[in-house]
Amino acid sequence: MSNSTMASAIDARRAHVEALLTSYPDVTPQERELIVNWFKRDASALDVALVASNPAAERGYRQFRAEHIDRFTVKDMARALIFSAIVAVAVVLIVWRAA
Repeated sequence: MSNSTMASAIDARRAHVEALLTSYPDVTPQERELIVNWFKRDASALDVALVASNPAAERGYRQFRAEHIDRFTVKDMARALIFSAIVAVAVVLIVWRAA
């Protein structure tokens, strides 16, 4: 696949996501999943910035981000808990060895 063909496919995918966001939250569950997957797996920082700066998709984009991207998940909380436990153990070991 040539670079121009790949760029066209990326632009078309972003345009499709923008079109879905203009009618968000009135999208099907499959369309919602497509948007989530695009943001989490396919979108570059430039893609996200281009979508975020599209005035037609602004309302849907903000609502989508609040509901699916920006909120903490159970997985995020578990990671934070594990990280905190590791830091606590490290601090206890440092204090214990210094005493």
